[in-house]
Amino acid sequence: MTNLKYRLALIGVLVLASVWALFPRDVKQRQRRADGTFYDTVQKRVPLRKGLDLSGGMHLALEVDESKGVVADKSEAIDRALKVVRSRIEGFGVSEPVIAKAGNDRIVVELPGVDDRERAMNVVQNQAFLEFQIVDKTQALEKVLPRLDAIAKQKGGAGPAAAPGAPAPAAKSGLEGLLSSTDAARATDSTKAGGDSAKAVAAADSQVTIGGGGPVSKLLQQGAMPGEYFVSLQNQTALENYLAMPEIQAALPPGKEVHFGADTTSVAGQVFRTLYVVDATPIITGEYLKDAKPNQDPIEGTLVQFTLDNEGGRKFRQQTGRHIKDYMAIVLDGRVMGRPPVIQSAIGTRGQITMGGRDLQAAQDLALVLRAGALPTPLKVAEVRTIGPSLGADSITKGLTASVIAVILVILVMVVYYRFSGVLAVGGLVLFVLYTLAILAGFDAVLTLPGIAGFVLTIGIAVDANVLIFERIREEMAHGKTIRTSIDEGFKHAMSAIVDSNVTTILTGAVLYQYGTGAVQGFAVTLIAGIVASMFTSIFVVRTFYMIWLNRTRGTAQTLSI
Repeated sequence: MTNLKYRLALIGVLVLASVWALFPRDVKQRQRRADGTFYDTVQKRVPLRKGLDLSGGMHLALEVDESKGVVADKSEAIDRALKVVRSRIEGFGVSEPVIAKAGNDRIVVELPGVDDRERAMNVVQNQAFLEFQIVDKTQALEKVLPRLDAIAKQKGGAGPAAAPGAPAPAAKSGLEGLLSSTDAARATDSTKAGGDSAKAVAAADSQVTIGGGGPVSKLLQQGAMPGEYFVSLQNQTALENYLAMPEIQAALPPGKEVHFGADTTSVAGQVFRTLYVVDATPIITGEYLKDAKPNQDPIEGTLVQFTLDNEGGRKFRQQTGRHIKDYMAIVLDGRVMGRPPVIQSAIGTRGQITMGGRDLQAAQDLALVLRAGALPTPLKVAEVRTIGPSLGADSITKGLTASVIAVILVILVMVVYYRFSGVLAVGGLVLFVLYTLAILAGFDAVLTLPGIAGFVLTIGIAVDANVLIFERIREEMAHGKTIRTSIDEGFKHAMSAIVDSNVTTILTGAVLYQYGTGAVQGFAVTLIAGIVASMFTSIFVVRTFYMIWLNRTRGTAQTLSI
């Protein structure tokens, strides 16, 4: 009886867990506004979303982005980019996407059941080029500010393509509150250095300082660390326009690069974007990255932990050992991720990227694109649209009707041929359906019409184990054994055949999942989930039902309807 209680408790716990996994629920997510601030929103999470043929999804067309340089062989570039895009999309889960080359210069991506357009676009087109660069500590930008201001004045005092009537850049704001007295002294020293440089440049007609009166310098505020600056979010476009000028680019400090930060800071009602001056030559790039995983830390917030290969670890350890006490910027696609940390000691194969206030989903997406690797060439979204179901309502209705008929036939065969024992098998089949759907929900599976047909097929396979067990029980009863002994012997002797056949099927599914793509992986997951659930229900659950029946009859039953 005690054994029976434990069995019932386990079955009950699995039923509750399955219902919880399949139950739609509201999930709170943190979103970023256009001004860089965050807000919380509630979204409905529905497990087992409908596939492209049942409910539609997203259609994306990607092309080579030649805005940063002409690509000689677009066809070859698309072929190489196709592998990276496929790896990224498959990281979404079992969604059975369509990822194919269209012509010689385009990639077509169809994502069933995906309605987050912005997230899908970011994942497929993010360059994901990772660099680790040392932050400048020589005040190189301050030394060339007079020249930059002179060039900006010569060009008319406004960056190219500046919007007419745009508000004038804000003068020095209350950002100094972020600085300690030591940082304020550092800012004063920077001002002096800038003034000395201004005297040496003939093009400048007055002293130039950070936050001064020049077209470029007045947009910048000194940060709390060397090489760090702040620009008001409303002035970011103007500064970007200045930095885009070829003359400004040529006048920037040699061997240095300027990158905006991915994070913003809000002070006294104003939002500021960080800006960093870094060494142009990275100490290491993401080509050595082996793995990346999202995580959350109570102090540092959301982050991505990465692992480098052995060669990258040796190089990283050597380079960081040369820059002890320097600040190291982690640059992804030209954006500095988080605030550059101080290198306290040589770093080996492991590190992390701080995501600031962004949510875990952003970290998951970043880890996904890092694992898939950087795109060999920049891509742009040439076309994006929401597409409807590819199957008509009549086809869907007929397909579902056929599925229901198939299930009913399986139930009738079991009940008519095996009678009471068949009823017990049908009871196990109900739990099999529940458990299998819960496992698929755990894999974030997307249901398609072929997938439903495959699921119905696994229902037929699920009763195979019961057929073997029931036939073995019949043989034991024919030899004159008691009902209890026949049931025990039937399960015992049928076990080896059940395990052998199911394990080989699981191994086949594992190979399909490992080396397959798209729909093949989806089929493999459905197959493995169905086999695991069928083994549990046919062996454990149906055996428990028999134990309940024997317990009620106190083991004195003379006949068994089988």
